[in-house]
Amino acid sequence: MGNQILYIEDNPDNMMLVKRALESRGYVLLEAFNGINGLDVAEKAEIDLILLDINLPDIDGYEVARRLRGSGKPNLAYVPIIAITANALKGDAEKALSAGCDVYMSKPINIRELWARVEAFVPAPEKK
Repeated sequence: MGNQILYIEDNPDNMMLVKRALESRGYVLLEAFNGINGLDVAEKAEIDLILLDINLPDIDGYEVARRLRGSGKPNLAYVPIIAITANALKGDAEKALSAGCDVYMSKPINIRELWARVEAFVPAPEKK
């Protein structure tokens, strides 16, 4: 497998943008529109990378990251997490990293930066 990415994002426009961008590179994107659903999908699927919005309607992305890192499932405790958020205040990046995220990206999403960040953790699959 090696190419399943979970995106936890409540904004359908952002979800569609990222889905198109990553599927064009051969990745499989799994979708979750809130934190609890994202945790559920992560527990059930073999995930190689998680893209995580911080401002979610139920639990925030910081809590999602903390729960993933505290998971009894070894893959989830170490799966790379990229925080993607509109939060751009001083200290927001540090807060995301201390919650367990590996990388912090700000919105609006730059597709080239997204590809580079994703490929740093999960090489693009071979296209057939």
